[in-house]
Amino acid sequence: MTSEITAQVTEIQSVSGSDAHAAANADLSTSVAVLRTLMDTLKRQVLGRDDVIELVIIALISDGHILLEDFPGSGKTTLAKALGEAIVNGSSTDEFIVPFRRIQFTPDLLPSDVTGVPVFDSNSNAFHFRHGPLFAHVVLADEINRTSPKVQSAMLEAMGEKQVTVDNVTYTLDDLFFVIATQNPLDLVGTYPLPTPQLDRFLFKITMDHIDRKSELDVLETYKERRDFGSSLVTVTRDQVLKARQQIDSYVHISPAVKTALVDISRNIREDDRVLQGNSTRSMVLLLPALQVSAALRGRDYVSAEDIQLLISRVLGHRIELAPGVSDMEKVLADNMRAPMDQLARSTLTG
Repeated sequence: MTSEITAQVTEIQSVSGSDAHAAANADLSTSVAVLRTLMDTLKRQVLGRDDVIELVIIALISDGHILLEDFPGSGKTTLAKALGEAIVNGSSTDEFIVPFRRIQFTPDLLPSDVTGVPVFDSNSNAFHFRHGPLFAHVVLADEINRTSPKVQSAMLEAMGEKQVTVDNVTYTLDDLFFVIATQNPLDLVGTYPLPTPQLDRFLFKITMDHIDRKSELDVLETYKERRDFGSSLVTVTRDQVLKARQQIDSYVHISPAVKTALVDISRNIREDDRVLQGNSTRSMVLLLPALQVSAALRGRDYVSAEDIQLLISRVLGHRIELAPGVSDMEKVLADNMRAPMDQLARSTLTG
């Protein structure tokens, strides 16, 4: 009798586990559909930048920020604006939060110009906080290295803590707060180079090259259609994006072997004589959710070596300082990744 009861319980648990797995797969598929909707919308507006668009979506869902090194007219504003317009506010969104804001950074900009400022209201005889442009889902920080360190510090708090402090009062930003910052790598006159703590807040640093000839022709041929897309763009809600973030975090598995490989890669880099300063532990923590999003976009519920190969140079490239005379970052990374990645491959095969 006892054995029959045990068998029945085991069967019930098996069925229950199967149902839970099916539900998880369904939730994950729904989340990926939200991501692909965003990607398709951006690709309709920004041509020839499919790789950059994928990295932008990965950073958005993994709660990171992006630094673009580019030149004027490369499509960064169009990209950021299209992303902001593709995300509409949910019912729970603060009335002061808008989909998109662009901040043009200049040397005379003040922290209050981006965070907001208390304004005296003569009718109520009291000060009221006027929200700055940081209170948005997507913020384009244009030429961020042209503003003073004071403003950069205000951005650091917003990006790291999702809050701003004005006159010793803290104001919370939305859970969906995403910064796309830009800087021109060639025009460095009158700039304030971003300090290491500020750079470390960016998940990815991406250098945008000129698009290919065919894509450039398509831009010229379709500029009127893209200009007039307007309300025809397919949108998702802010709540859908946040739910996708939570579900991918819950359902995409990261094995201990993957984490071991990341730690070993970092330690190899720090011990390399060609490296003056290695990457931080925080960089590996920020990389984990990005790897999960990459895996989900490729139809997997687990992180693999493919995801590490795709993203690690984007995450570590701006965090590692090479020794004088060393310029080949890709070779340094490849050399230090070889043994840990081989070990990861072996553990995958034996597992």
